[in-house]
Parts: sequence; C-alpha cells; structure tokens
Amino acid sequence: MYKVGIIGPESSGKSTLARYLAKRYHGLLIPEYARDYVEQKGTTEVSFDELCAIAKHQIEEMETLTSNPSSLTPNPYFFDTELIVTKVWFDYAFGRVPEWLNENIHRFPMDVYLLTYPDIAWVPDPARSNGSDAIRKELFDRYEAEIKALDIPYYIIRHA
Repeated sequence: MYKVGIIGPESSGKSTLARYLAKRYHGLLIPEYARDYVEQKGTTEVSFDELCAIAKHQIEEMETLTSNPSSLTPNPYFFDTELIVTKVWFDYAFGRVPEWLNENIHRFPMDVYLLTYPDIAWVPDPARSNGSDAIRKELFDRYEAEIKALDIPYYIIRHA
C-alpha cells in the first residue's frame, strides 16, 4: 500500500490534485472527511469534541484500509488531507493536540507528502473559513514543519 498524503491550506488545490492523481495513476482516492462533516453540519464552527470525532473517523478509515492485506491494491492511495491536517487544526483552533492523535500519525505514516502552496486565489465556499493570505501561509508553514519532523519525503506543489 503506497500512501500519498496531499495536504495544504484551504483552497490550495488539494482536492483537485488528489482526484487528478487518483485517476491518472488508477489509484484509490480517500476523500477529505472533515469537508463532508462541516458541509452536513452547515457551519465551519467545530468544537474540540467534534474535531476528535473527525480524527477518530480518519483513524478508523486507516485501520480499515490496512487491516485486510489481501484487499490492498498495488495502485497508490491518495489521501485528500489526513491526520497532520487534523493535528495542526487542533493546535491552531484549541492550542492543544490529543496524544492519541500523535500516536496514530506515527502508526499510519504516509510514504510521501504533496504539500500544496497557497499561491492560487482563495475561493470561498461553505466549508472554508480561512481566506487570509497570512493564515494560509502560517498553516502551510505548520504543515511543512510537521512533515519535516516525521522525516518523510515531501514535495511542494506550486501553481504553474
């Protein structure tokens, strides 16, 4: 199971890139659960407990994907966001991160990250709330620091 984590600030092309790569390389797309969650809720306001539920759903998804080796495909898995994004949001929004989340980031590492740079215009939609260039750059820097701390290869994806 070759896992590609696609992370970056809001409106930086993650979902578009993930869909394209999954189609191009006949891989499996793992969509962003948090987006579905806030769209169903109808607001981007998420409590600490709700963010815990989002993270636990992501962990359950990883457990399901890896629990049955015979069901794995040789094609890559493309994760449209993953646990690092959730960790950064815990820290950004609440100033703390549950220890069990850190443990699971190490338990389910990606093989490579594609980190999208916020160099395209922010497009508002009901699931987005951080359009400021300063916030987008701060989040990018936090994601990059987390990847570096894990010592996992990554590539920065910029708009051409």
